[in-house]
Amino acid sequence: MDSAISEEAPERTPLGDAADTGLKIVIVGGFGVGKTTLVKSVSEIRPLNTEEHMTQAGAGVDDLSLTSDKTTTTVAFDFGRITLNEQMVLYLFGAPGQERFWFLWDRLFAGTLGAVVLVDTRRMADSWYAIDRLEHHRTPFIVAVNRFDDGAHFSLEEIRQALALSDTVPMISCDARVRSSGKAVLTTLVDHLYRLALARELTT
Repeated sequence: MDSAISEEAPERTPLGDAADTGLKIVIVGGFGVGKTTLVKSVSEIRPLNTEEHMTQAGAGVDDLSLTSDKTTTTVAFDFGRITLNEQMVLYLFGAPGQERFWFLWDRLFAGTLGAVVLVDTRRMADSWYAIDRLEHHRTPFIVAVNRFDDGAHFSLEEIRQALALSDTVPMISCDARVRSSGKAVLTTLVDHLYRLALARELTT
């Protein structure tokens, strides 16, 4: 998949006066899976990011075999915002993927209503830690498969089995570079959260 972000650029618009519901969403996954790209492509404000040029600190630690053109890496988190409708706004936090930054994840999860696990089929094992931490925190999540051009084209059901995911976890394919595709991912998560909240109401 080309590293360039789609020219379908998001409009940088101010927050509407009618917005009254803000949801904190975390995007997690392995190193180089496309988390920063997803936040950039969907955010309606100029994204805040903590990307730094990769240095010798990552030599022999970060696996660049599938991302040889990658020169920067997130060292804290990415932040963006997208308005889904007149009332609902999502605040997006993209977590760093390298193991040495995982200690930040628990803090990012605080106050999070839901999460997206971004998956690269070339390195599915990199997703296991994210899934484990979300399940530990009992944070609802969906899985979005970022389809790289040179990635193995497994079906969503095959990926579900490989990751040992419950049938209750929604899955969707996406292209993190394209705003409409990223927005579909976030809409899938919000729909999942709504269904879970409705189910809780019906059982209380």
